[in-house]
Amino acid sequence: MSRQAPVVFIMAAGLGTRMKSETPKVLHRVAGRPLLHWVVTSARAAGANRVVAILGHKHELVKQSLDASFGAGSVEVALQTEQRGTGHAVQCALPSVKDEPDDRVVVILTGDAPLITSDRVAQLVEACEKSPGGLALLSTVPPKRMPYGRLVRDASGKLEKIVEDVDATPEQKEIQDTNAGFYAVKLGNLRKDLATLRADNKKGELYLTDLVAHAAERGGAIAIDAPFTEVAGINDRVDLAGVEVEARRRINEGWMRAGVTMTDPSTTYIDADVGPLGKDVWIAGGVALRGKTSLGDNVRIDLGSVLTDVQVAEATNIKPYSLLTETTVGAKAQIGPFSHCRPGTRLDDDVHLGNFVETKKSHLMAGSKANHLAYLGDASIGNKANIGAGTITCNYDGVGKYKTTIEAGAFIGSDSQLVAPVTVGRDAYVGSGTTVTKDVPRGALAITRVKQVNVEGWADRFREAQAKRKQKPDGT
Repeated sequence: MSRQAPVVFIMAAGLGTRMKSETPKVLHRVAGRPLLHWVVTSARAAGANRVVAILGHKHELVKQSLDASFGAGSVEVALQTEQRGTGHAVQCALPSVKDEPDDRVVVILTGDAPLITSDRVAQLVEACEKSPGGLALLSTVPPKRMPYGRLVRDASGKLEKIVEDVDATPEQKEIQDTNAGFYAVKLGNLRKDLATLRADNKKGELYLTDLVAHAAERGGAIAIDAPFTEVAGINDRVDLAGVEVEARRRINEGWMRAGVTMTDPSTTYIDADVGPLGKDVWIAGGVALRGKTSLGDNVRIDLGSVLTDVQVAEATNIKPYSLLTETTVGAKAQIGPFSHCRPGTRLDDDVHLGNFVETKKSHLMAGSKANHLAYLGDASIGNKANIGAGTITCNYDGVGKYKTTIEAGAFIGSDSQLVAPVTVGRDAYVGSGTTVTKDVPRGALAITRVKQVNVEGWADRFREAQAKRKQKPDGT
């Protein structure tokens, strides 16, 4: 690793026209994280003390995204207002390092290749320091012929230059070793070499790859071979899908090696920013963990469940096809199947939430239960309260939202409606089928249903009348 922390430039100014999208290419997501954010994260993990993103197309949106994730101004921005090639992009970033010493290593990454690792960035820095030409780069062998620059070597194997695909001869196009587009270079050399770039090529652009020929004159650059899956760039939606598969494979393997069981990793979708996941977590197929979800030890997430920005404490069981968003769940809770926890839900220890129960902005305290077919919105539900099937907290009157409070030990009978704002006191009962519009005192019974009337013999008389009607020809 460098004696000084490297400065990292990330080229992220491209138009991304092949994405056919209004979203800047570098803000498209892989495993829930924008492409550019992957690269920034790897740069920082490699020890970079400064990261400069070179932006162009819709740079305001990209900067806003960077500031939101990493802190305002934490990632510096240089603007490339004209698209004149990779060499020109780096020229646009040079003013940001005008006060840095010549021996500082500058790492140049590309913002649409998200799977570069921090270890690889550190390896580039180390190789640059050892390189006689003060330059190191990554090379790769693609699985099929691609329009990448070819690494041209002399008879002894010394790297002489990189020839871009559009400028290559037929013989050069047969070279398998290609430029991956990642570099580390001494800043003094970068300053001098960028000033000599000329757009005397078929594209009429300033090529960053011309730095390799300059390094050869100083003793040669070092090329490090990297797997194509690690350095693959994204140009269109097909590329995006391919990188997504590789990213998720990498994420899943990392968690499994850390002690998480996945019954079907190929259908388990864990976002890049999920974690931590505790020991002996068990995840069934079809599960998606998104955003900043975290799981405690011994948590089970069963088939088809989707958790987004959810924190789950230890030994909780989330049963099949449950949907939780912006929710916190305590220890030893039982959730699902088919439960829906909307944003603002808080479930304490040993809460039971069952089939087709929906919560929103509600707090269910320890030991409370709602096992069947209920809607609990804007509610506070005390310890060990029981919510019967079909219960609804009527929290919205068409204008405003209001709170329902159900105190500890209360029992809410099936098919009850609680019209907020209302409070059911501690240990109170609400009879089945009741519509509660007034507060219920502690220990009281609230019941509003109509008194039952039994009409003796009515059913037999009704059937006899229906049978006679059917016997008449005209049905009358």
